[in-house]
Amino acid sequence: MEESSTGALVPAVKPELPGPCDATPPASGPASSGKSGAPELDRELLCPICMQVIKDAFLTACGHSYCYMCIVTHLHNKSDCPCCGHYLTTNQLFPNFLLDKVRLVNPSVIFAILVRYYLIAVDRILSLLKKSSACQISKTASPVEQFRQALQKGCDVSVKELDTLLLLLAEKKSKMEQEEAERNMQILQDFLHCLRKQKVDELNEIQTDLQFIKDDINAVERHRIELYRARDRYPVKLRMLGNDPTAAAMGSRSSSTDKNNSGLVTNYRNAYGEMPSGNFQYKKVDGKAQVGPLGPQRKDPQSGLTSQHMSQSGLEVVRKKRVHLQFNDLQECYLQKRRQLANQVCNSEERDTNIVRREGYSAGLSDFQSVLTTFTRYSRLRVIAELRHGDLFHSANIVSSIEFDRDDEFFATAGVSRRIKVFDFSSVVNEPPDMHCPVVEMSTRSKLSCLSWNKFTKNHIASSDYEGIVTVWDVTTRQSVMEYEEHEKRAWTVDFSRTEPSMLVSGSDDCKVKIWCTKQETSVLNIDMKANICCVKYNPGSSIYVAVGSADHHIHYYDLRNTSHPLHVFSGHRKTVSYVKFLSNNELASASTDNTLRLWDVKENVPVRTFRGHTNEKNFVGLTVNNDFIACGSETNDVFVYHKAISKPVTWHRFGSPDLDDTDEDAGSYFISAVCWKSDSPTILAANSQGTIKVLLLAT
Repeated sequence: MEESSTGALVPAVKPELPGPCDATPPASGPASSGKSGAPELDRELLCPICMQVIKDAFLTACGHSYCYMCIVTHLHNKSDCPCCGHYLTTNQLFPNFLLDKVRLVNPSVIFAILVRYYLIAVDRILSLLKKSSACQISKTASPVEQFRQALQKGCDVSVKELDTLLLLLAEKKSKMEQEEAERNMQILQDFLHCLRKQKVDELNEIQTDLQFIKDDINAVERHRIELYRARDRYPVKLRMLGNDPTAAAMGSRSSSTDKNNSGLVTNYRNAYGEMPSGNFQYKKVDGKAQVGPLGPQRKDPQSGLTSQHMSQSGLEVVRKKRVHLQFNDLQECYLQKRRQLANQVCNSEERDTNIVRREGYSAGLSDFQSVLTTFTRYSRLRVIAELRHGDLFHSANIVSSIEFDRDDEFFATAGVSRRIKVFDFSSVVNEPPDMHCPVVEMSTRSKLSCLSWNKFTKNHIASSDYEGIVTVWDVTTRQSVMEYEEHEKRAWTVDFSRTEPSMLVSGSDDCKVKIWCTKQETSVLNIDMKANICCVKYNPGSSIYVAVGSADHHIHYYDLRNTSHPLHVFSGHRKTVSYVKFLSNNELASASTDNTLRLWDVKENVPVRTFRGHTNEKNFVGLTVNNDFIACGSETNDVFVYHKAISKPVTWHRFGSPDLDDTDEDAGSYFISAVCWKSDSPTILAANSQGTIKVLLLAT
């Protein structure tokens, strides 16, 4: 703004100043050489009303000249002369032809007059600005500044006046210091009050926690005493049975029966998540014999009890070490459960029906004991079987999906090899590696991204592929039952409903979620979204709720009865959500390429926990859940297992190969690509991008 105004003023004013003065023709007569002649002439050529060069000059009866329009407009309002105030009407106006001629004949004079008045106006404006600026400064200046300015201007001040001023200044300084000290004390007092309140709250919380801990210690001590008393009663009963020949015979028959039914016991234990017995003939993997956990305890009758006792003692030490290593997380879990259930306002009948706990235990302690027991039970993943999905160094060996069937008897694999392979799980576990062949193999037109077994129709399995085709297969006939080709781009995910066997859902890069029915040839429902769909999953307790993970970093939870808006959008991941899995009807786990897993409560619509430890920034590494545990892959070629109540890994296992050296440059490029739990079992299937599939078992 300053440059434009300056540029406009300088060329228009300063160069023209000498021109008009020199161009003014010299007037004949002595008045023309004087300095007062030009101003007199200037005044005669200007209208006193508009202060411009008179246009259409008219002369009044009192002798003053005006622009015709100016004086007529004035007389419409007042009947007097603007210059002298003499009474005047329009009948007393006469044309001033001489003044008009002077204006027309002498334009240079008029120009000089305009320039002169322009400069006069500029000077007046500048002087006014200076005065107003000085006045403004004097008004806004502090008293000290005003006093300093007065002294600089030479104002006389006596010594007495200076002493008075110094005294006033000293008093003012003392007052200001006093006020400043009071303010500082007030701020300090406020801080201390806030700190005391915070610490009192913390103390109350700690006292409450201490009371919880005290009550729980007493409850645990009571139960330990009861267990010790019960243990002391066992030798008496054993001696009584030993002296009774009938009981001994019954014991012998019972032992024989146990041997015959060992397989049933093993299956029962597997179904309820316990460690398998030594009945499985686990083969050698990586040069090490894999045996059941009960194998090392089979000693001679004389030393069997001692060996078992030593094994239990060593196991107890290991579990205690695990507690100390994860003490902070376990402490947080305990206090959270204790406080949460203590603050809930519900009647005792509801607590008794909804929470299973021992007599004398609080609800929070019972829940935490379950977490502590399951968390410390396992410390490693043990390989019990391994098989190859294809050639070792072939790029088309990536297993993108691996799933157990309805009864966990078979599992299917699919990937970029364009084949669905179905294996018998018991054969893979019990037979030598060279006997691991698929019982069913089906070829597809495109690379496969996902599989989903039908939980009602055992021989039906659905697949999604890179061309956007969703196919339902009959494993028995090896033929496709239905093919859906509505997706316009690659379909990443497909899932059968657990409560409605004919319904399935799929998601694609075309930003669409489609609901299908095996009884119809077209989609039943379509949900348009704004980002690529990477994963979809039915709620296991209902066929009307679907969780959708997408590239917008969010999880959208839909009620299929109204798909215009999701029931809730779960936010927290910083990158694409690659997997969603339900642990229960209300618990949802998600995986993302931001190196985290997250647990959500879809009933309360709140985040529960974030899990960190694995690496996942660009690939689909798999996600699977099983009751209390969550497992996923890693781009470091490891399988990680988390407990849902602890944010750090329980254990992990790195895939290795006897054909590859750990120092090989290509070894770091492999990653876990698919994982799947065996239902209600510590057994997990895992596959990597090399095409290796391992059967892993959580072990102590």
